[in-house]
Amino acid sequence: MPDYVHNPVMVAEVLRALEPRAGGRYVDGTVGGGGHAAAILTASSETGWLFGCDRDGDAVEVARERLAVFSGRFELRQGNFAELADWVPAGSCDGVLLDLGVSAPQLERAERGFSFQQDGPLDMRMDRRQEATAADLVNGADAGELARIFWELGGERRARRVAGWLERERRERRIETTG
Repeated sequence: MPDYVHNPVMVAEVLRALEPRAGGRYVDGTVGGGGHAAAILTASSETGWLFGCDRDGDAVEVARERLAVFSGRFELRQGNFAELADWVPAGSCDGVLLDLGVSAPQLERAERGFSFQQDGPLDMRMDRRQEATAADLVNGADAGELARIFWELGGERRARRVAGWLERERRERRIETTG
């Protein structure tokens, strides 16, 4: 099992919002380490069912192990929650959970390339089956495209300045790490 420890937050609030019930069918579209999924399955008695997915293969593996005690009551896949409509029949679930963002294990493991606190490869792939890394984007996109990404997706007020700095830096060397 990968070194992946993630303790879910706001479990009580999630359960209050979803109101799991016996026989209910639920989706955890960002299953992570399976903490919320385990709570949902516990709260939905022995007849509840859960579909779970996550882009991070390590997370899916950990969730599968954590949820083994609920054998026969869940199905997990590695994939993006945007694909759920192809996998979960329409109208077949009683609640959906999307706990969006980067998990602590992704931030804490330098080799995942999300951390600003420790040096690691500039990767940032939620799904490591994808080929392109953040380094490929940072080194391949023009300054205008980088500024757009930083502004639209990151809300960075100095998006043009940061993109310009990256453009100057990558003339000297390829940017490969988070440090």
